[in-house]
Amino acid sequence: MPIDFTCPHCGTRTNVADEYAGMSGPCATCGKTIKIPGGQYPFASQPPFHQPGSDLADSAALRMLMPVGRSGWAIAAGYAGLFAVLVFPAPIALLLGIIAIFHIKNNSKLHGMGRAIFGLIMGLLGTGLLLVFLIGLLLEG
Repeated sequence: MPIDFTCPHCGTRTNVADEYAGMSGPCATCGKTIKIPGGQYPFASQPPFHQPGSDLADSAALRMLMPVGRSGWAIAAGYAGLFAVLVFPAPIALLLGIIAIFHIKNNSKLHGMGRAIFGLIMGLLGTGLLLVFLIGLLLEG
């Protein structure tokens, strides 16, 4: 049985199939975001991972399991930050962390700021240790 409702922005009356109950989307007339009435999920307080027409990156639970909607620079910075413990790759982690932070700031839909900051911090620590090591070698010789 279709759901009949009115757009709160422009007043256009429309109906949609039951499967879209509780979802949000643009009004066909004015384009503003509307929420379709109904949509109770009896066995969970949250909707399922993926709903037709929704973006997979909007699901926090799915983002924890997979790098959906995450900046590729942030993923690279996170892994480089892990390798920064070896000290020599630390400048790479530092550079990737900086690039990832700027990339995420310029693209509001991307996630991964935690990984970018981790890469930045580990890159800073490792680069500092590398500089101390190199200065120590120069002073000895």
